[in-house]
Amino acid sequence: MPILYNTPGRPENYQLNSQLKVLVIDDEINFTEEIEEFLQNQGFISYTANNVHKGRSILKNQNIDLLILDIRLKGINGLDVLKEVKQTYPKLEVIIVSAHGDMDSVITALRNGAIDYLKKPFRHTDIQIAIQRTRKFLDLQRVITSMEAKNSLISQSLQEKIKRDFIGESKQIKQILDLAVTAAKYKNTSVLITGESGTGKENIARIIHYESARNENLFCAVNSSAITDSLLESEFFGHKKGSFTGAINDKKGFFEVSDQGTLFLDEIADMPLNLQAKILRAIEEKTITRVGETDPIATDFRIIAATNHDIAKLIEEKKFRLDLLHRLNTIHIHIPPLRERIDDIEPLLTHYTNDFARKLNKPVPVIEREAINALLNYSFPGNVRELRNMIERAIILCKTESLKASDFQTYEGHDSEKEKEKINFNLEENELKLVHLALKEMNYNQNKTAELLGITRDALIRRMKKYNIKVSKSSSTTEDE
Repeated sequence: MPILYNTPGRPENYQLNSQLKVLVIDDEINFTEEIEEFLQNQGFISYTANNVHKGRSILKNQNIDLLILDIRLKGINGLDVLKEVKQTYPKLEVIIVSAHGDMDSVITALRNGAIDYLKKPFRHTDIQIAIQRTRKFLDLQRVITSMEAKNSLISQSLQEKIKRDFIGESKQIKQILDLAVTAAKYKNTSVLITGESGTGKENIARIIHYESARNENLFCAVNSSAITDSLLESEFFGHKKGSFTGAINDKKGFFEVSDQGTLFLDEIADMPLNLQAKILRAIEEKTITRVGETDPIATDFRIIAATNHDIAKLIEEKKFRLDLLHRLNTIHIHIPPLRERIDDIEPLLTHYTNDFARKLNKPVPVIEREAINALLNYSFPGNVRELRNMIERAIILCKTESLKASDFQTYEGHDSEKEKEKINFNLEENELKLVHLALKEMNYNQNKTAELLGITRDALIRRMKKYNIKVSKSSSTTEDE
């Protein structure tokens, strides 16, 4: 007895020519072969799978519009597959089919997100009508998706250009993107991006570049702290052949190769003071002179700088030039740490889980709510970079179909709560211990101990009196050493 059967004639109203991608998961080979032929005759792109493993693979690698799923499969409940599919691909519509007519299962399936139900055997017209009904939802979904794309953080084409993931839903990250897009409109304006390590400062710099009129030219990213002092001037300004030992060819520097493009100076606060003055002059005059040459070279570049340091503090300590700061931060963009924008954690978690599962050719695991809650309460000292690495490790080591809280290795470790219980939070007791340790470390020299503690000698003496700390002459050294 065939699983599908024909009826005379076919209503013209159900002529479907849309190139929808339809996947059929059913362990009955005869059914999948017959329905595949029917779908292809109707102009659909069809895929079939006689087991869940193959079905998962097709879902991962193809942009499926509609899934036709048998509620009873060998070795696994179709309802569990439905839950997994709707969690991983929430916009994918599912039609449930079954030869058993268990209404409790049907009701459960519909409650869990299935859009329709068909009982085997059914007519070609029945599946046509079911797909036609579903298509209305798919068309509406595509309209919504298109609208979401217009309001998403960045477009797919920009995502590909910056070769980075920029995901988020928080108010802060949307304001940051809006400011970045505004900055991009002014191709000569310098931008300073601040934020902790791992927050995505280079992402923002790339977005500014690729959304600007300079996007057809080079985005040159330079880690200012990774270049040795002896090569700094040569790397930035270039050099003439023979100008110093090892200069075997003429070389263009970062400023010159960034002509008409963007020069991104990461870790700008780590740049030596002597080079800061030359950088400032190059930014202001838009001309540079190669090492070993005297003729200036004009170059039109845009500067975007970034740092995870407190520049105001560095200026107070005379480690960063105030005039350079003023030149760099025409527009200042600060990226808050991930712990201050909790709304971004879950979308990032979902995105990276799906992404790494696809890249590692593994099934997309279900993330248990307990795990999500644990990550929402985690401080993420390494920010988005730490979350990304954490998820990659979890996917690699995952041997089940779900991710639990224990699968995510956090900086504090799994026993962080127990460790907190051991910490003595009494301020005076800790201050007393710290003063004792510092005195011992500095061989009881009060001047050096005060310097080590970051306080004045008078402040140290006041604390020694407060805690009745007495230093014998035999244990102390000369205080003017």
